[in-house]
Amino acid sequence: MTANTAEAQQRIIQQVLDDKRDMPGALLPILHAIQDALGHVPPDAVSGIAEALNLSRAEVHGVVSYYHHFHSEPVAGPLVQVCRAEACQAMGGEALWAHACSRTGKQGGHSLTLEPVYCLGLCATAPRTRQPGAPRMARLP
Repeated sequence: MTANTAEAQQRIIQQVLDDKRDMPGALLPILHAIQDALGHVPPDAVSGIAEALNLSRAEVHGVVSYYHHFHSEPVAGPLVQVCRAEACQAMGGEALWAHACSRTGKQGGHSLTLEPVYCLGLCATAPRTRQPGAPRMARLP
């Protein structure tokens, strides 16, 4: 990481903290805003977040590592989340997962990161995938 990139990331993190630290229950909104802006929550940001919210580093790290949405490192290429919960499995999710796995890395020569998630909350229209932005109905192979 270049100095300019690290400085830019730090400015983004500080702006998010300044904007959201006084919100009730600010940790999740802060983590979401950092993730949305940077594509991940850098490990070196955990201390600053903890200090700003008067939490321990362990508390912040625990939340980052618990929720599937948060990544400590940038993901390779576009991220595609594939629901692996029961409703999606019953509606063809296993075939969708197998097809997605067979296509990983073959999308126009670009790398693709598949991430299994357990319920996107869209069971009525299963199976589902999600790319950052908006959920969409999956196309079965």
